[in-house]
Amino acid sequence: MTLTVTGSINIDHVIHLPQFPRPGETLTGSDYRIVPGGKGANQAVAAARAGADTRLVACVGDDAMAKDLLAGFAADGINTGAIDTVPGVNTGVALIQVNDAGENTIALAAGANAALTPARLENHASALFCDRLLLQLEIPLETNLAAAKTAKAQGAQVVLNPAPAQPLPAELLALVDLITPNETEAERLTGVAVQDEAGAAAAAQALHRQGIDTVIITLGARGVWLSEQGRGRRIPGFAVKAVDTTAAGDTFNGALLAALQQGLALEPAVRFAQAAAAISVTRPGAQTSVPYRDEIEALLEQG
Repeated sequence: MTLTVTGSINIDHVIHLPQFPRPGETLTGSDYRIVPGGKGANQAVAAARAGADTRLVACVGDDAMAKDLLAGFAADGINTGAIDTVPGVNTGVALIQVNDAGENTIALAAGANAALTPARLENHASALFCDRLLLQLEIPLETNLAAAKTAKAQGAQVVLNPAPAQPLPAELLALVDLITPNETEAERLTGVAVQDEAGAAAAAQALHRQGIDTVIITLGARGVWLSEQGRGRRIPGFAVKAVDTTAAGDTFNGALLAALQQGLALEPAVRFAQAAAAISVTRPGAQTSVPYRDEIEALLEQG
């Protein structure tokens, strides 16, 4: 059972601030770090650490940090054979501010992620012969569409984490079997405000009408709304003190796919993913916060 993640790799520059600055305001921060990130990479790392057989299709630049990034992925057991080094460009960059409440703001520069085009994807078509394909939106949209078409034609389950939020074509949504938006992303895709369970249910129904069988809307501290073929319910999350929420959604997605790959039914897989995300928000950084399978299982045993 193989999971292929097609997506972004970034170098994250993270600084902690008491609160986010207003326009024109300068604030003094602390705990500045440079750490590996990018939604594709974060989700691949989360899946691999949770026990999944994981491949990553992505691009890095020819800058000094790229080799360290690749070595880190290999150390986590990720198959890196479909990660290209693109000459003349930098690896993608994310500038992340984290406030005292653990909330974040993120500014992105695509860098080498923009070079993951459909033409380049064709060079790694064998990586799309997989059981499940996990996609996000930090690479060109046409590449996601091409990857979904190829994987779906081979019988793979296509999973889309529609982040960062943006409108999506019906052609792509029709190829998706499972979608995992947060409240903002769900509203962007459906026009339905997700402020309570009724809103989550209505947004899920709108996504079902696009042809998507399974909808998981993440609701932050309130848990998730899980809707299968029109039948929905809320699954409460874990109560923890958040330090940094930067990679919580990515951790959830990677752990969810790992649990499904290992044969868990959907609701237990969601609980496994919620436990992973809960651990991640208690730690700083993106990939530096992603837990391992034994840590996730220990939290689940605590209830």
